[in-house]
Amino acid sequence: MSDCIFCQIIAGQIPSVKVYEDERILAFRDVNPAAPVHVLFIPKRHFANLGEMTPADQELLGHLLNVIGREAPGLGLADGYRVVSNCGEPAGQTVGHMHFHVLGGRDLLWPPG
Repeated sequence: MSDCIFCQIIAGQIPSVKVYEDERILAFRDVNPAAPVHVLFIPKRHFANLGEMTPADQELLGHLLNVIGREAPGLGLADGYRVVSNCGEPAGQTVGHMHFHVLGGRDLLWPPG
């Protein structure tokens, strides 16, 4: 989608600080971090949010979560981290491309908001 900022990042039209990439997903540092470590993991295929994913997408979703678990220690998050996906504006989603926030590097409070 040409108007999606994350699709533009995937296409290389907008720069990002990449921390992981393969043929299906991209991970990059959030430009407005909410924690010392704040990385966004996104599928390269456009979905507005988790609600648009279907059972046919479960392998992609599983791959995404598996990569998060594998990459977190190398991001300095061996002691713990939070994974969040906001679905829709009322939940705080500001970019209409499904993504996971991976946050850590400090104690995180609960409830979050």
